[in-house]
Amino acid sequence: MSLISPEVSAFHARVPAYLHRLERTTDALLPPAGADPARLHQAIRYACEGGKHLRALMVYAAGETLGVAPELLDPAACAVELIHAYSLVHDDLPGMDNDDLRRGRPTVHKAYDEATAILVGDALQTFAFEVLANAGALDAEQKVRMIRSLAHASGSLGMVGGQAVDMASENLTLSVAQLESLHGRKTGALILVTCQLAGIAARAPDAVGHALERYGKCIGLAFQIQDDVLDQVADTATLGKTAGKDQAQHKSTFPSLLGLDQARQRADALFDEAREVARSIPGNAAALLWLADHIQQRDH
Repeated sequence: MSLISPEVSAFHARVPAYLHRLERTTDALLPPAGADPARLHQAIRYACEGGKHLRALMVYAAGETLGVAPELLDPAACAVELIHAYSLVHDDLPGMDNDDLRRGRPTVHKAYDEATAILVGDALQTFAFEVLANAGALDAEQKVRMIRSLAHASGSLGMVGGQAVDMASENLTLSVAQLESLHGRKTGALILVTCQLAGIAARAPDAVGHALERYGKCIGLAFQIQDDVLDQVADTATLGKTAGKDQAQHKSTFPSLLGLDQARQRADALFDEAREVARSIPGNAAALLWLADHIQQRDH
């Protein structure tokens, strides 16, 4: 665990402003709740409400480290959160994880209906790329590179592929390497791409881009290991979602394969590696260091 420096504390003080930027940008870009078809647009906005917006904060943190103006980061932060929101809506569906709770309230298919939830996810996914395509602060090359990166992270070689492998792994005991590969796609790909998007906004050189990617990979895997640990020890009220779902579906988790203590140690080692990589990146790494500390300290 790194000591909290004045620079890290200063970024912590800026987090509310970044979250406000995200909410303001998202609210302005989403169709109004009353736009036809109103029920769909109301459900879309419902799906985007709440949450910690960790992925958007990663875009802003990596961008701040590289000295990028926030207005160049807003489209990427918004787009990645829209993809994340869509993935949660679809993951919660009866044919997928069949969850009743998300962010402490009914999932979209419970608050509305299953068909509406499917359409909400479809709309959010496509809208994410529309946001990038229409980003006036970015040039054509940056837009194309961002769209390509986010599409890859979201598709069958990234998040969706990881979800498919996860569903096919019920009642199977995976190796640690297989589980890391699965979550590198299902969870890690969308965390990694936040760093890539910030690098594109900064026109970062290859060496810096590779360091950002390493940071993102470490954070993504540590996040998932930690999630498995928290899911095992917490209850539904703490999580704000259905607890113990992986155990109930007989899926391999990091605690089930490594044991609870070793899983925690593996996550801590990855957080330490992420901080080491962050310090190697030219610029002020305080934002990336804060992010690693913030995620490591979460309890739900």
